[in-house]
Amino acid sequence: MSAQTTTARPTPAPNAEQAGRRVEEILEHLTAAGDVEIAAAAEELVRVLMDFYGAGLARIVELLGTRAASDASGSGGLTWLLEDDLVTSLLVLHDLHPEDTVTRIARALADVQGHSVELVAFDEATGTLHLRSAADAGCGCPSTAAAARTAVETALACYAPEVTSVDLAEQPAERAPVLLQIGNAPPGNAPTGGPDEARTR
Repeated sequence: MSAQTTTARPTPAPNAEQAGRRVEEILEHLTAAGDVEIAAAAEELVRVLMDFYGAGLARIVELLGTRAASDASGSGGLTWLLEDDLVTSLLVLHDLHPEDTVTRIARALADVQGHSVELVAFDEATGTLHLRSAADAGCGCPSTAAAARTAVETALACYAPEVTSVDLAEQPAERAPVLLQIGNAPPGNAPTGGPDEARTR
């Protein structure tokens, strides 16, 4: 009888945004319960854990950056790590991501499926991201714009949590060319001094 082999199923990666919300909910619940010591201990536990794996992530980035600098291609393993949503979320959370905000925003927009948007500007003071629907973005109806904004906000939650609001403007419609109409001259404006006038003299 042959031995049966089983393939382990990959564990689904946790969502960083959902995990963060769940931690906040637990801390708020403990605080509302009225036990100040337990709530304080829980907050301290969260801080210690974040410091611990944050230091580990910093070390990973440092080692990968060193390897990339010595690699002939100049890319190393850091490039494909930055393409992973979970790794990106952790790096952004600990302010360890090597890319600036605008670069991460562009990376997030590239991951948006089914909606073409163009980056106009990002206001760091207000956290507002100004976008414009691309020329091939569809009908431009309200439902399409709302779906596009939702897709963009979902992608930005991972790559650029600095963005607090999204302003999505429609692509301005192209102006129709002005046609020059050439018609008959109105009566009374006919040229004078021609042969007919000479014959009437």
